[in-house]
Amino acid sequence: MATILDGRAVRDRRKAALSEKIRGYARAPKLAIIQIGDNAESDVYIGQKISFGQDIGCEIVYARFEKERKESDVVEKIRELNSDGSVSGIIVQIPLPGGFSAERIVEAIDPRKDVDGMHSANVKALAYDLPGIIPATTRGILTLLDEYKIGIAGRKAVVVGRSALVGRPTALALLNRDATVTACHSKTENLSQETKSAVILIVAAGKSGLIGAEHVSPGQTVIDVGINVSTGEKLEDEVPKRKLSGDVRFDEVSEIVSAISPVPGGVGPMTVLSLFENLIEAHEVLAGGI
Repeated sequence: MATILDGRAVRDRRKAALSEKIRGYARAPKLAIIQIGDNAESDVYIGQKISFGQDIGCEIVYARFEKERKESDVVEKIRELNSDGSVSGIIVQIPLPGGFSAERIVEAIDPRKDVDGMHSANVKALAYDLPGIIPATTRGILTLLDEYKIGIAGRKAVVVGRSALVGRPTALALLNRDATVTACHSKTENLSQETKSAVILIVAAGKSGLIGAEHVSPGQTVIDVGINVSTGEKLEDEVPKRKLSGDVRFDEVSEIVSAISPVPGGVGPMTVLSLFENLIEAHEVLAGGI
């Protein structure tokens, strides 16, 4: 059986250190969360961020806009937060309703306060291996590997998925850590041949059960980024039960590889942790090194 890369355990260890650090600041870091429209899954993710942030001593500002509001109203709010010296970080919860441009809205954020690492200035910094803010999920993946002392430099890493949110930045971050990186996607031929050749396999395709025993080899480390929601058996009140699954068929893959992250409990907790690690670093930069 593979070693389980327990994101919850790592999060909890590092959470205590963050709390202690924040207690030493003259003022607490403040995170502004912007949500547009109604989305049940976004509500859950925002709730997790608010809860974690408050637990470690951060301040949270939550601004919700109805989907009927103008995009210019959201941009104006972001500009207001940019100029607010008490705000250390700003995030816009994705996905956005139709009619809103994620690119235009994210580009309105001061890149120093872009703790999701999605502003073009931070994307460029990652591409050129310059100082900047790394997307939270990518940072969480690297931290998980580091915490379990899984070497990156010189290793072959395969990333399945090329999204701007996870796949692309993760491939770049691994290159910056001296891995030899292959990026795979829906058009990749002989996917199993590519994935079997990896020492580190990161799957962020958003397709439940994509990777099975036929895609892996002994000795590998597998990081499953997928969070897919499905309905299965019904509850007593006849409401279908929601079930989370990853992009990897955990039961069969875990019997072959050396280490694997579960879903839930792997990358998800690390993403929330990393968001607040980004926030604290932004807070220190904006405050001139507290």
